[in-house]
Amino acid sequence: MFRAGMKNMFLITGAVMGAGYASGREIWQFFGAGSGLAIVLFTILFTICTTTILKISYRLSSTNYLPILHQLTGKRIAAIYDYMILIYLFCVTVVMIAGSGATFETIGMPFWWGIIFIFIGLIIIFSKGIGELLNVNQVLMPMLIIALFFILVLFIKDDSVSLVMDWDNHTNWMAAFPFTALNILPLIAVLGAVGNRIKSNGEIYITSISSGLILGIITLLYNSSLLHIGAEAELPPIPLFAIINNYNAVVMVIMMVMLWIAIYTTAAATLLGMVTRINKKYEMPLIKIVIISLFIMVPFSGIGFSQLVAFLYPLYGILNLYILVKLIIYPIYNKT
Repeated sequence: MFRAGMKNMFLITGAVMGAGYASGREIWQFFGAGSGLAIVLFTILFTICTTTILKISYRLSSTNYLPILHQLTGKRIAAIYDYMILIYLFCVTVVMIAGSGATFETIGMPFWWGIIFIFIGLIIIFSKGIGELLNVNQVLMPMLIIALFFILVLFIKDDSVSLVMDWDNHTNWMAAFPFTALNILPLIAVLGAVGNRIKSNGEIYITSISSGLILGIITLLYNSSLLHIGAEAELPPIPLFAIINNYNAVVMVIMMVMLWIAIYTTAAATLLGMVTRINKKYEMPLIKIVIISLFIMVPFSGIGFSQLVAFLYPLYGILNLYILVKLIIYPIYNKT
């Protein structure tokens, strides 16, 4: 039970900790000054939403996200969100592909090498099946979480960054809602695809509580670090660079590898949500859907990483607020 719960937790963190989150861009875009209460609220809301989605997935033994949408919104509204989720998953995967190219550029390699590298990596993992994807997440995500936690704690210690939240200044507390809402669609898409693999309620609680706490703690550390830097200079498109800039080349290379791992795991998770839904409709082999989808996505990756993040994430954060409310009230509504 514990091992299965942790495996699901790594799948969730893999879906959330993509290029936008791991690079710091997404955190800085939503939080910043006066966000201590917002981060606490995000942790609570994320845990509640994860628990609700997992319980619905478990009860329905789902293999894609559509049955979950039907439970939450009814079939008419679910049809609208079905297309919204497909477009979102497509766009986020494109963002991750562009992020892979941008990461390769930062170490002096051609942008398209990064595109080709992630393209091949995704085909390899999907050719081995969903079980192998879960196993890979179980290996890669602990590495990413430990590396990100270590570098943030090291920076906070070296630069004497204050972690004390100013409870008199909680002007940005409402950011918790669009930020949580933004991360709901990949949660529904990914967890809907593995509902038939969940074995017990204990597994659900281990998954939701551990994923909520990990994301909440790292978000607090990251936001505090970015606030410290942002007070002195303008942050670059990938704020993580400003944090690791003063460390040696070994740290730089390790964090670039970790950033690429975050990109890869998110691309795999969002692609999983998309292709399992398409597979339900057209009954094609998953690997065939993956290859066709990737060939369609690659040309769009030329738009650029920071531009895609700046446009898509706030937009979907607002559009998903309806689903967020439904997830919060679902346990109460379902009992009555």
